Amino acid sequence: MRAFALSLLVLAAVIYVLTLDRHGAWAYVNAAAEAAMVGAIADWFAVTALFRHPLGLPIPHTAIIPKRKQALGESLQEFVAENFLNEEVIRDRVTSAEVSRRLGEWLASPGQAERVVAIGSRVLADGLSYVKADDVTAIVQHAIVPRLMEEPLAPATGQLLAEVLRDGSHVGLVDLALGELHRWLVDNEGEIASLVEDRAPWWTPQWVDSRLAGRIQREAVAWVQDIRDDPDHRARQALDHWLTQLAHDLQHDDDTRARAEALKARVLSQPRVIDTAVALWDGLRRALVGSLQDPDGMLRARAVEELHSVGERLRTDAAWQLRLDTIIADAGAYVVTHYGNEIATVISATVERWDGKETAERIELHVGRDLQFIRVNGTVVGALAGLVIHTLSVLL
Repeated sequence: MRAFALSLLVLAAVIYVLTLDRHGAWAYVNAAAEAAMVGAIADWFAVTALFRHPLGLPIPHTAIIPKRKQALGESLQEFVAENFLNEEVIRDRVTSAEVSRRLGEWLASPGQAERVVAIGSRVLADGLSYVKADDVTAIVQHAIVPRLMEEPLAPATGQLLAEVLRDGSHVGLVDLALGELHRWLVDNEGEIASLVEDRAPWWTPQWVDSRLAGRIQREAVAWVQDIRDDPDHRARQALDHWLTQLAHDLQHDDDTRARAEALKARVLSQPRVIDTAVALWDGLRRALVGSLQDPDGMLRARAVEELHSVGERLRTDAAWQLRLDTIIADAGAYVVTHYGNEIATVISATVERWDGKETAERIELHVGRDLQFIRVNGTVVGALAGLVIHTLSVLL
């Protein structure tokens, strides 16, 4: 484009020389060529002055970009921050983009959910593999345990227990415990008999011990069965009353809270607590890694099913689409509202690191083609202007 613009200047100069001191129609051509040269040189100067000193001469107000690159970077940063990184633009863009619907269509497409699960499983498995036992030990020992030691847990435990009792969520656990206890008492009659016989006095006859053990076992089975089958049994009521009182005392009784905190401190101070926590984590980690690495495993199959379900619902459920789009818009608005200026500083920081000459070259490479058209237009417009001026001069 530089060569093309320069060639027009050279062509105008050649025509000017060839038509010099000629009359008639050639005078009009000469005037047009002269004005074309003026326009071409003027626009060459204007374009060149943006990026460097014309002909290397330190003319004032030239080489504007190298001299003012930092101010230009800051202005560009401010322009982007005000006109692009603002809450209204982000919300409008999220709404018009229909992110949730397009995401749902993508997840519902064949193979996409499997692809997401495969990639996510590989990344998660690799990440879990890099977590070492020493790191977990350090976290538990130096972060979790000291924090639990400092934090009073009794009030929170009492409040949680009160909520559980209020909702009746403990009933299922009690039923399970009673069912297992009943099964154990029925299946372990011999162990109960041995326990009674071992604790019996040495002078009691064997047949008395056997009959007593059998009676104890039958009574225990019947009693546990009654509690299990009767939701309003007195034993259940007594347990509920005791738990309710415990929940209240954990929140409001200083002695109970002190005893609970002392128990917590004794438990957490045991060396085996850290070893148990690390062992539990290691077992969970190995189980997760194994499940994630198994392409036909239940975990990955379940994840694929859930993603398919989510994709189908996002594709068809307008309420879900609106909810997810709102969440995305809120998140984007929060980011640009609180960190928009920091994000935009990438522009000024990047421009600031560039050398002045490098900055001019980069910008010129991006917009230079259009700037050379300015030179071309200047040549053409100058020729037309010169032709009109000469014509008016002759007419006058």
